[in-house]
Amino acid sequence: MKSIFLASLCLFAGLHLVQAQDAAVTKAPIAAKLIRGPYLQAAGTQQMLIRWRTDASARSRVKYGTAPDKLDQQADDANLVTEHKVLLTNLQPNTRYYYSIGGYKDVLQGNADNYFMTLPEAGKTDLYRIAALGDCGDGSPNQQLVKEQLVKYLGNNYLNAWILLGDNAYPNGTDAEYQSKFFNVYKDDLLKKFPLFPAPGNHDYHDTDISAAFAQQSHQTNYYQNFSMPSEGESGGLPSHSASFYSFDIGNIHFLSLDSYGKEDNAYRLYDTTGPQVTWIKKDLAANKNKGWVIAYWHHPPYTMGSHNSDEEDELVHIRENFIRILERNGVDLVLNGHSHDYERSRMIKGHYGPANSFDPAKHNVSNSSGRYDGGNNSAPYIKDSIRTTGTVYVVSGSAGKLGGKQTVYPHNAMYFADAEHGGSSILEIQDNRLDLKWICADGTIRDQFTMMKNVNRNTDIRIKKGEVATLTASFIGTYKWNNRKETTRSITVTPTASTTKYTVADAYNNVKDTFTVYVSK
Repeated sequence: MKSIFLASLCLFAGLHLVQAQDAAVTKAPIAAKLIRGPYLQAAGTQQMLIRWRTDASARSRVKYGTAPDKLDQQADDANLVTEHKVLLTNLQPNTRYYYSIGGYKDVLQGNADNYFMTLPEAGKTDLYRIAALGDCGDGSPNQQLVKEQLVKYLGNNYLNAWILLGDNAYPNGTDAEYQSKFFNVYKDDLLKKFPLFPAPGNHDYHDTDISAAFAQQSHQTNYYQNFSMPSEGESGGLPSHSASFYSFDIGNIHFLSLDSYGKEDNAYRLYDTTGPQVTWIKKDLAANKNKGWVIAYWHHPPYTMGSHNSDEEDELVHIRENFIRILERNGVDLVLNGHSHDYERSRMIKGHYGPANSFDPAKHNVSNSSGRYDGGNNSAPYIKDSIRTTGTVYVVSGSAGKLGGKQTVYPHNAMYFADAEHGGSSILEIQDNRLDLKWICADGTIRDQFTMMKNVNRNTDIRIKKGEVATLTASFIGTYKWNNRKETTRSITVTPTASTTKYTVADAYNNVKDTFTVYVSK
């Protein structure tokens, strides 16, 4: 009897031990795992939106500060979510911040490689770098190589932003494709350091559940789920109140990110010049005429003979015939597109709205220079000033992932340079009144480049009294050769004794030249 009682007692104790262990397992928190990001959205001069995704619902916390070992500020979201969006506010412009992401009790990621810089104030001049990747998200070896060479080119230099020219995940723009072919590819370098400003392409409107036509109208696609657009003017520009199109400022550069495939009000496309998008574009351009540079980008190019034909595809034809003249009238300096899986670049042109065979260099080229600015034959920079305000360079840069394909009449007559054999991305380097674009290929070679300058080749009169010092500053950024002077700096000081003295400064190729006339009075 005693043995039966002891056995029962042991069984009862064992049962409770198992139940207690089960209860402990049930109550133990399961840490969420990071499966996407972090990535930087809706950047501004005083804000940054940090997004990431976890495999289980969790609360959100971002710690941040101006030193990697001093994350002394934090922002929280108490909601249990898998899609984490934390907005940092009251930041300082053009300032580097380090950050970590996680929950209230854990850190998912955060070290010296997690940092960003806020945008500089609108109008401020400095050296800014912006990369453009078109048709990137196909998971190909070319995509990986293009990214690696871009990162290698940057070195320790900061990329103020990178922009997407559409078709960001192939072939259908599903969430799984975005994960494997976009977020997983760029997560360790571009995404967590540099603010991203995307534009949609036709593949971003594909869907395996609904028709492309319905997706175009509803915008219920993964592109709009995965990205947060600064549609309320958070990043500068005129608020669009639409995730499909928006504008932003990086210093003295104004950007417009446009949608060339979706529909507004279930009817209007980019080429419908009375629709909501174009109505906003006109207002935005009018409100930003004081910016040093204006750059527009979207997916479908008005000129291409790569893997797509701009004489045959409706979107391309209508955009060329109906839309781009609005940009040209408003002095837009550069248009960036994807769609064709190659690289094509025009000279500085205006007024061509017909098929390729109607392009007349004598009529449509604003400049006959190659724009390469490398000392080669006819390679002067493109120049715009208060008299020559019009002229636009058109670039197709759609080989950051997808690559190849060209029409029988390749290249397009409007294009100075075209290459369908090499993948690459474009990088803009803009400092004050000088703009450079370089096409960095998957093998590291820069196969095309051009330079544009504004308000150079100046004639300046300076009046001083005898014995006073005059400071002369070249209007351009580059190399400097002063006449009868040893200095090679942009600015020099002079104390002329003659009543009238002329000084000149030219670049290394004698393409750009300023003249200063100093008048000396007693």
